[in-house]
Amino acid sequence: MFDIHIYAVGLAVVLSIAVTAWLVSIPKQNVSFVDSLWSLFFLALTLVYITWAPTLEARAYILLFVVTVWATRLSVFITLRNRGQPEDRRYQAIRAENEPGFWYKSLYIVFGLQAVLAWIISLPLLGGILGASPLGLLDYAAVLLWLVGFGFEAIGDQQLAAFKANPANKGQVLDRGLWRYTRHPNYFGEACIWWGFYLFALSAGAWWSIIGPILVTILLLRVSGVSLLEKDIGERRPAYRDYIQRTNAFFPGPPRASAESD
Repeated sequence: MFDIHIYAVGLAVVLSIAVTAWLVSIPKQNVSFVDSLWSLFFLALTLVYITWAPTLEARAYILLFVVTVWATRLSVFITLRNRGQPEDRRYQAIRAENEPGFWYKSLYIVFGLQAVLAWIISLPLLGGILGASPLGLLDYAAVLLWLVGFGFEAIGDQQLAAFKANPANKGQVLDRGLWRYTRHPNYFGEACIWWGFYLFALSAGAWWSIIGPILVTILLLRVSGVSLLEKDIGERRPAYRDYIQRTNAFFPGPPRASAESD
């Protein structure tokens, strides 16, 4: 089921949040906190869809729970990680490329763009919440996939945070724990979470919402995730080149002794 009016309300809400965040960023001259807002956009959209839905099945409440848990953890983690830090180097590069006038350009380059992306990606949440069919096997598979994804993301984030907090690891590469089997367990986990959301939507008959997980996967692999993070990391950290040779980029797998295709 698709309702353009409810979907449009969602867009209005996330754009309002984006504009407010942009206004806050101007005196700070730091847009990095948009990363903390990313998952909260989806929580806001979920609340909109549930509030405006004419009827609610059990699936809607399950989605509200898992989105709330995922969004809250991710936002808190990123906020604590970035607290007291200068603007992320990704945004510093964007700022440098768009001066003069980045203060107003950031409204659409950073905040508006992320709000619209979140709105498009949220289609599985809309479809899952508005669907009227009862719970089925796909919903149980969705919960299982979400649990796998949440585990990879949360554990991977915690392992990396603990590694960076130890001064003895400065300049070293984390290749233990989940990071032994994939160079980006948190990104793999994020993808699993969104394909889990899609299984909820598919169970509700919203097959058309597949654009959401596809877009997330593309962003993670080719745009703002793996590709961007590893663009020059081998030059900055030579030990990472060997790590690339023996460790899968995305999907977990046993470490290799020599470079192979992922």
